[in-house]
Parts: sequence; structure tokens; C-alpha cells
Amino acid sequence: MLNIKVIPEDYVQKAAKCAQVALGCSRAAHQAALRGSIKLNPQLAALTPKVRAFVERSAALCEPEHVHVCDGSEAEAGALLHLMHQQGTVKPLPQYDNCWLTRTDPADVARVESRTFICSEHERDVVPIARAGRKSALGNYIAPHDYDKAVADRFPGCMRGRTMYVIPFSMGPVGSPLSKIGVEVTDSPYVVYSMRVMTRMGNKVLEALRKDEQFVRCLHSVGRTHGTNTAGWPCDPQRTVILHRPIDNEIISYGSGYGGNSLLGKKCFALRLGSVLARREGWLAEHMLIVGITDPKGRKRYIAAAFPSACGKTNLAMMTPTLPGYKVECVGDDIAWMKFDNNGVLRAINPENGFFGVAPGTSTSTNPIAMASVFRNTVFTNVAETAEGGVWWEGMGKAPEALIDWKGQPWDPSKKTPAAHPNSRFCTPAEQCPIIDGDWESAEGVPISAILLGGRRPAGVPLVIEARDWQHGVFMGAAMRSEATAAAEHSGKVVMHDPFAMRPFFGYNFGEYLRHWLSMPQAGRQMPKIFHVNWFRKDQQGKFIWPGFGENSRVLDWVLRRCDDEPCHDSTPLGYVPAPGALNTNGLSDLNMNELFSIPKDFWMQEADAIEKYFKEEVGDDLPNEMWDELNKLRKNIQQS
Repeated sequence: MLNIKVIPEDYVQKAAKCAQVALGCSRAAHQAALRGSIKLNPQLAALTPKVRAFVERSAALCEPEHVHVCDGSEAEAGALLHLMHQQGTVKPLPQYDNCWLTRTDPADVARVESRTFICSEHERDVVPIARAGRKSALGNYIAPHDYDKAVADRFPGCMRGRTMYVIPFSMGPVGSPLSKIGVEVTDSPYVVYSMRVMTRMGNKVLEALRKDEQFVRCLHSVGRTHGTNTAGWPCDPQRTVILHRPIDNEIISYGSGYGGNSLLGKKCFALRLGSVLARREGWLAEHMLIVGITDPKGRKRYIAAAFPSACGKTNLAMMTPTLPGYKVECVGDDIAWMKFDNNGVLRAINPENGFFGVAPGTSTSTNPIAMASVFRNTVFTNVAETAEGGVWWEGMGKAPEALIDWKGQPWDPSKKTPAAHPNSRFCTPAEQCPIIDGDWESAEGVPISAILLGGRRPAGVPLVIEARDWQHGVFMGAAMRSEATAAAEHSGKVVMHDPFAMRPFFGYNFGEYLRHWLSMPQAGRQMPKIFHVNWFRKDQQGKFIWPGFGENSRVLDWVLRRCDDEPCHDSTPLGYVPAPGALNTNGLSDLNMNELFSIPKDFWMQEADAIEKYFKEEVGDDLPNEMWDELNKLRKNIQQS
């Protein structure tokens, strides 16, 4: 009755003995409870049968001292903060209203992409055939027996002496036809509190589960051992692993308490598993912000935009436009779930409930809206601490004196080490954003008029390019490249292929992902236009040519005019760009438009070669022929230019 297929029977029997104590009943009573004949306690009894079975199996495996079903209440959140304060995991920041500081173990600071795996019976379900049996840049495959062994080697007894928290959560507004429900069990109160910010969590979700018991199972533990720092941050970095088994709607994470490694509703559910669900059900789960833009005539449109982490998604989602008469409102800054409605309109929801934003570089000059959002009800992770009980990070302004760095040590600027970790974060409720869109929680989603793609390209790539058609736009996404950022394990500023900004998040074969995108145009559907943008092009002196930030509203102005089919464009080998004078640059000085939109022939021939090499080496026979056709068009256009 207690058997869990992902671990051997001897582990199950051993774990079951301790689980009797954790669940407060004798062996016979426990087995009877699993048959549904008696009630264990009011919390567990309130769960639906499938959720209760998942919780009981997890408890039998992990052997927690207590089991607590989260209700999402303010009282519960306060109790979690009090507990973490006692444990040394968080400390209050008296300069702000209900804000807290966390310092992680130095070995637990980023997504561990190298230890993140997707499980399926067949490797080709996960990674393209070109990388069969070798490491792929488009995902990590794990065979079922290795998946089972990874769980069996880590989880039995991993929660001894701790509380197992049961988090019922909704990705998207509770009850929306575009939303999905998950249940995460974890031994980390930091994860519980953060999931309360980042998802809709608690009793309302339990009520929804009574109507439909479909949910994603999420099992998380920080692990048996503690890290090396003294701040009470538990982790097991040497054995960290993040596992996904889409066929069972299951996510399992061990050893890390940080960010997307542990907040399993975020990248794991919303993108990796979400992309698989989207393919099954005919919609799109994407690494995209959603923003509403109202023009001077009062007409409002919505745009979704895919950029790699730390490439300006939050800045664009919370833009303060410099163009008079324009208004921007935020629906989401990281993830979009999009589905065509019965009228053929692509509708999008933000499946998240909060912002988990990169702190360094965020300031009153770069993103005043974010700064107005984060200084209440927020958990800051790995930022620097001021003597007054506030926070500081690089890019925020002049560093105050007597800073404590992200490792808990007095900061010495002369050593040139950062006071805040480059991937330090703020975790803030989205409803606090001063420009949150009035329809951000709309059950039907907001209508998408345009899709933007982009990354950090210091050379060669123009400010904005419109795809000639949907197929060309899919090619733009497939060929995306960007400088690596601090959000993951990569170091340096190497330009990496990052198709659709989804490279770390594909839940299935990238070739099939492209086919799914290519299948979107159907009779009666109103297809959004697709654009590629690059705010980060530099001149010969290494300075950014385009001012960015609020000035990006000038690009959005042109994008919206193109959505209205206004003839304000010229054709180039790459696609459509603004015609001379079509991009509103009034008030901008020293702007070299020729350099900003130049298409260097040698650069683009090398780019085409790099794309071809990537397609061949990483995708091979799984690449749709349409992508080869578009690459040939690109090379021909450049040669003839």
C-alpha cells in the first residue's frame, strides 16, 4: 500500500516504519487510513484522496517529524517568518515594512542547469537525435532507472526532525481555464513563504481541487546536510538534483533551497513541465513578460516578450515611457501562458503571483516602478545590508558606508568583490506594482498583438526587426543568441545560443517545440506579429548606442504601428526595419542611427554559419525543414545585399 514506484521496496518498508510516527498512528491504523477507512487528522482529512495519497507517500519516504497543510493565511505567513527568524534563515529589515533578508549558502546561488533533468522512456522525447547519448545544450535527459536511483539515493529519511509543509498552489488565477494546479511538499519554510508570494496558495486551491483533482506533484527537500555558511541555510549542494517526469506530471528537487531550484511552480512547472502540457493541449508556455501599452489615442494593446534572464524583462514589463501620451501597465515580468480563444485571439495569463527579480542594476533611474514595488512585504536574497537595516546592491547608487556583503561579512570595496551577489533577488507580490494592469488576473487572459524576441547582442544585430511572416518569426526565435548572464552557472560574457530564451527550460525535444510553434497558424486565428529587438548594441568605444529603458517606448510605438499595418518600414535581408524617420527619436541626441541599424555582411555570414552549425550539431534531423528554408533565405539575402 505504501509502495512508491520511484524507490526500491526495501526503502519503502524502512521509511514506512518512521512514517507511522510522523503521521501519528500505528502501522495498522496507517494502512487503514490509506484505504480511506479512518481519518488521520483534520488537516489531512480535508485533502482530496489523490492529494492525500501523494502527501502520505511523500511522508513515508521522507520521514518528517510533522506534516502541515498550508492554508495561505496571513497568520501562517507570520508564523513562518517568526520560525525562520529563530532559525537564523531570515532577519528583519527595520528600514522597510515587513521586509526580510536571507543569505544562502555560497554554493546555492543560481539555477543548477547541469543538474536539471527530464525523464522519459525514450531519450529523443527530451533532446534532439543529434545529441543522442551525448550532452545536449537543449536539455538533460535521464533514463527512468537513473531517475529512480537518484530519488532512492537521496530522499529516504531526508526530512527527519523537520516539518513537511504541503503547499496547494495555482499557477494563474484560481479557476481560470488557462490555469493549472500543483501541490508541493517541502521541508523549507523559506520555500513556503516564497511560494505564497509567487503563486496563489492555500485553501482556495484546495477548494478548486475538490472540483477537479488534476494536479502536478512537486516533491522538494533541502537535503540531509547543511551548507558551509553560518546563516542557517540548509542545503546539500554536492548532491543537488532537479528532476521532471512529464508523463506522471511530477517534479522532484533535492539539495537546493534557492529560487527556481526549490520554488517548483516557477521554471520547473511553469516552463519545463508547462511546455509539455502546452504541447499536449495546444497552447504555449513561454519565458515571456506580458505588458499592456496604451497609445496617445487611448487604444490599448498587449505584447509578450521573450528575453533570457537578466536581459531586461522586468525593466520592459515595468517601463516608464518617455514618449508623451504612452502608458505602460504590467501583467507579468517573466512567464506567459498563451492560448487561442474561440474567436481566434491569442490570450495570455501570467501564471505567477509575484516578481522574483534580479536586484543588481535595478535603481530609481533604470526601473523606478520596481523600486516602488519592492520595499514592503518582500524577501531579499543575497543582497548587501546597510547599517540602518536596509539593502543595497550594485547599480542602486552610491554605496553607503559599513555595508555587510551577501556572505554576511563587512564589505571592503578595495577588494573589488561584489557586495550583492550578481544573481541576488527580490521576491515581491505583483499586486504591489504601481502599474499592475487592471486585467492581470483576468480569467480569460489578455489579447496579444505582438511577440518580441531578443537578447544581449553587443555587435551586428539591429535595434528592431519585424519578421516577414510567422514562419520567419519562428526562425528568429530558433536562432536567438545572447550573452550569458549570472542567473545560471555560466561565467563571462560568451554569446550563447538561447532559442526563444527557453534554452534551460525546454521540457521536450526542441525540434518538436519548433513544430508546435509552426502549427499555430490555423484558419480563423489572428496571428500576432513577431519582432526581434536588441537594446544592447555597442559602438566602437564599447558604449551602448541605444539609451534603452524608458526610451524603448519609441520602439514599441513603431511595433504597434506595424501591428496596424502602417507602411512605416523598409525591407532588409533580415526582415523589416523602421523606414528613415519612422522611429520617433525626437529629443534624442548623439544617436548614430546608421550604426544602430547597420547589417554588416561579414558579421551576418558568420552568424548564418553559427546558426547552421548549431542546428546541425544540436538538432540534426529533428529540425523542421522550414527552419532550413529560412536559414537558406537569410544566407541568400545577405550574399545579395
